[in-house]
Amino acid sequence: MSSREIRLPLNEVVAVLQDLNEFVASLDQLGSRQAFGTADDYTVGKFVADRDVARRLSRARRVISVALDAQLSEGENAEIDALCDQGRFYGTHSATSTPTDQSS
Repeated sequence: MSSREIRLPLNEVVAVLQDLNEFVASLDQLGSRQAFGTADDYTVGKFVADRDVARRLSRARRVISVALDAQLSEGENAEIDALCDQGRFYGTHSATSTPTDQSS
């Protein structure tokens, strides 16, 4: 993968960063609360639903994908798609896997 730069509209970048900042800070707080026993899976699920996390993350992905599609070749986009398909997706690994497990 090359180190080419991709341009994105500033307003789109700011919107994505605002969402990511909210999610990272909130999930960190929720994780701390879970560790101390003051939050449970329901609390996390409620946050995800109430804050419309799935839709907002999907929008962030779309912002980046549109920029990539417009600025890279079909082959480069195919390479990125293949790399993204190697990600870890909920429900596709054993229940005992941890974030540090290396999938093959």
